[in-house]
Amino acid sequence: MEGQEVTIAIIIIVLLVGALLAWLFIQRNRTRELRDRYGEEYDRTLEAKGGRRSAEADLVEREERVKKLEIRPLSASERDRFAGEWKDTKALFVDSPVEAVSRADRLLTDIMSTRGYPMADFEKRHADLTVDHGDVAKHYLAGHEIADRSSDATTEELRRAINHYEALYGEMTSEVSDADQRSTTEYREQNVSVEYGDVDSRDETAPVRPSGDPALRDRDRV
Repeated sequence: MEGQEVTIAIIIIVLLVGALLAWLFIQRNRTRELRDRYGEEYDRTLEAKGGRRSAEADLVEREERVKKLEIRPLSASERDRFAGEWKDTKALFVDSPVEAVSRADRLLTDIMSTRGYPMADFEKRHADLTVDHGDVAKHYLAGHEIADRSSDATTEELRRAINHYEALYGEMTSEVSDADQRSTTEYREQNVSVEYGDVDSRDETAPVRPSGDPALRDRDRV
């Protein structure tokens, strides 16, 4: 009888160890997948939440939340309207950099709202954006951080904010609705790639594209 009890105990221990190893394997895989998917955002969330379990739970919750959203591309008329507003916003930078950055921040909020992103606070908007647009979500965060202190920011910092916002603007307006007959390539050439030549000739403080601005730090480049 004692031998049978020992056997049962050994089996239970083996099963428990196996279950523990399986759990550790699943957790390790999930951590690796989340790190690969979110990159810098994983580290930022880890620091903000103060622990791996809380950070990963937050990232998973984002994914579940975004799955329930009805995100749609802009229609042709919406896209054209936003293209005009974005062009005006960048032109405004010459005379009023602070106002231009504030206007860019509001315009991007409007674009995201039109596409179906919930308009809660900025942190929630940024979190939702990291799920499917991680590459430009970091630009949104960097631009917004400068916008929050725009009254004390230098002209160069405000220029970087516009460049960060332009990265997100291009991403948010690049998708084409089924009803739109024009190609995405044509749209980008005509409406997104706004030339800076005329603006630069008026004022050296006009924004330039990230790839052409040597003053930008590596993390600020698009």
